[in-house]
Amino acid sequence: MNNNHLKTLERHADNIRKDIITMAYNARSAHSGGSLSCVDLLTVLYFSVMKINPKKPFDENRDRFLFSKAHDIKALYSVLAQRGYFKKVILESYEKNEGLPGHPTIRILPGVEITAGSLGHGLSIGAGMSYVGKLENKKHRVFVMLSDGECDEGSVWEAMLFAGHHKLSNLIAIVDYNKLQSFGRTSEILDLEPFAKKWEAFGWSVKEVNGHNISKIYTALKKIPFVENKPSVLIAHTIKGYKGVPKYVDTVASHYKPPTEEEYRDAIKKLS
Repeated sequence: MNNNHLKTLERHADNIRKDIITMAYNARSAHSGGSLSCVDLLTVLYFSVMKINPKKPFDENRDRFLFSKAHDIKALYSVLAQRGYFKKVILESYEKNEGLPGHPTIRILPGVEITAGSLGHGLSIGAGMSYVGKLENKKHRVFVMLSDGECDEGSVWEAMLFAGHHKLSNLIAIVDYNKLQSFGRTSEILDLEPFAKKWEAFGWSVKEVNGHNISKIYTALKKIPFVENKPSVLIAHTIKGYKGVPKYVDTVASHYKPPTEEEYRDAIKKLS
């Protein structure tokens, strides 16, 4: 990745974060922390990795992106607007009457591929899509973004087992591993470690990356699958609330608290 492209992606990421913080402030909305932690991953996917065309959002040959950590939908709405799927002004309707809902609903906007809300379903849906694609010799890939907290759900592990068994090399999972969930540290609620080894034991090829280093994310994802005839998982080590309101960074509070007016203006100023 050349330096100009890197700087462009970094600008996109900061603009997406500004949109997230603005939506949280205007709607007095929760779940900013997990929205902010996955921004760099989404930026690389939508601007450098996935085969997509915002002008043809239902193209049969497009890569599919499933946002399983649905409560952090501000991040997906923001990146879709930044990528040109719809006009940015639509973000102003977030969590208003008859506006954008707080969890994704299929086809409410171009680029939103599944309805989600109850955690742990996205990987199962993605495995099913990938399996059908493999049976029909389709060329598209299926990307699924998970939170670490939702990996507490048994349905995630069942989908992992299914994908490994069927060698779904067209399936790519990305875990936003910010190590915080709704009530505390992931290691204290239900420890996932040794996380990478568990995926490997289920038949997946695994890479780990600093989830805020755009260049390294791109390098990790530029060749998919990571290993032939295996599904791929990128475990991205991130920070909850990254580049948001400073006092909420890497805290459970970032899961719930919207910014005050002063916090909002200060955060936007820093990102600008």
